[in-house]
Amino acid sequence: MTKKQKGGTRMYQFNREEYEKRMAWYTEARFGMFIHWGLYAIPARGEWVRSVEEIKKEDYMRYFQEFDPVDYEPQKWARAAKEAGMKYMVLTSKHHDGFCLFDSQYTDFKSTNTKCGRDLVREFLEAGRAEGLKVGLYFSLLDWYHDDYPHFGDRNHPMRFNPEYPNEGRNFDNYLTYMHNQVRELCTNYGKLDILWFDFSYEDKYNVMRGEKWRATELVNMVRALQPEVIIDNRLEVSGEGFGSLWTGDPAPFHGDFVSPEQIIPPNGIQDKNGRDMVWEACVTMNNNWGYCRDDRFFKPAPMLIKKLVECVSKGGNLLLNVGPDAKGNIPPESMGILRDIGAWMGKNSESIYGCGKAGMEKPDSGRITRKGNTLYYHLFENTIGPMPLPGISPEQIDCVRMLETGAEVPLSNSWVRNDYAHMAFADLGPDPVLPDPVDTVLKVQLK
Repeated sequence: MTKKQKGGTRMYQFNREEYEKRMAWYTEARFGMFIHWGLYAIPARGEWVRSVEEIKKEDYMRYFQEFDPVDYEPQKWARAAKEAGMKYMVLTSKHHDGFCLFDSQYTDFKSTNTKCGRDLVREFLEAGRAEGLKVGLYFSLLDWYHDDYPHFGDRNHPMRFNPEYPNEGRNFDNYLTYMHNQVRELCTNYGKLDILWFDFSYEDKYNVMRGEKWRATELVNMVRALQPEVIIDNRLEVSGEGFGSLWTGDPAPFHGDFVSPEQIIPPNGIQDKNGRDMVWEACVTMNNNWGYCRDDRFFKPAPMLIKKLVECVSKGGNLLLNVGPDAKGNIPPESMGILRDIGAWMGKNSESIYGCGKAGMEKPDSGRITRKGNTLYYHLFENTIGPMPLPGISPEQIDCVRMLETGAEVPLSNSWVRNDYAHMAFADLGPDPVLPDPVDTVLKVQLK
């Protein structure tokens, strides 16, 4: 929202009511799928392969000529996300290499000009919506294919060290017009978008590639006009580090709607300068690469990722978990197995995730706590000796305790061993020292 100043100029004014209305579904959802996919699935050495290996454009074009994902069925992706308990999906419509998975009129470097001849973004969005999922698109602010994007000396460009690619004669404004036009296409031609995930701002010795360097106010005003309910990340200002101007309490017009920590879960959640909890989303890979990498078999096991999802929610955040489909369009079998295992747990325990957040209590030794209103969910990662303590609450505050998975009553303990801690409630889990779910057994504690 804006207001007039002297002389008729306009200054951005943040409207928290509109913001919270826009974010309501997102903080309810808590769990989404990130999908990094493009030409880089063919060399299969990660999505940054062109930059890391300093590959020239003409050499990289062999992958454009070859690209033909014959197994691409986004319905399978959407179904896998839904069955894993995810509520939204975000696909890389264009990554840093500049290759577009959509039919842009402003470039020939797009999926409709490859052997597959398909608008892959359109099919993805339709598949996600058909499964009842919210859908979003990632869009890189960088573009290593466009001639007017800085080459030599840029921190990230594949030709950054090659003096044969000087920046003289490159017109960055031409690139910005091109980039804005493509964002307009995505916001105009593909129906309602729930998330627009820009990536990313940075600095080098030649340029400050942040904020208005991208003509960010103009860009966001256009996006908001075309997609008034869309949620935007904070990377017009920052990268995977930094909180953006919403943190200051005096946000820029192009502030992000959420903070996007990458490959880390914030130790204490994220609060703004004034101590107010911020909306955030940890984006995390299943292995060590975002794009498909043939030799990367270092996958995080499903029990670990379940606990990390719980950790995010217990700290007031979301988890955006990545998959990197291969060159034919298949999600790797390791990732599919992990998704199935997470889905089995979510099928029994998602009530403790959706719409939940911080409990306002100290983390217990046994696991974590999530909360929804007057209901606490104690996530037990390990058992204890004796009755299970429920720190933060007294017996008098509790109406009932149930096993979330089965609904079975869990009595409060009256054992003498807890007499020294009468101020704290203890649950009697029975004689078996092994928890019913060895990954995360969830107790639903209803307060009076």
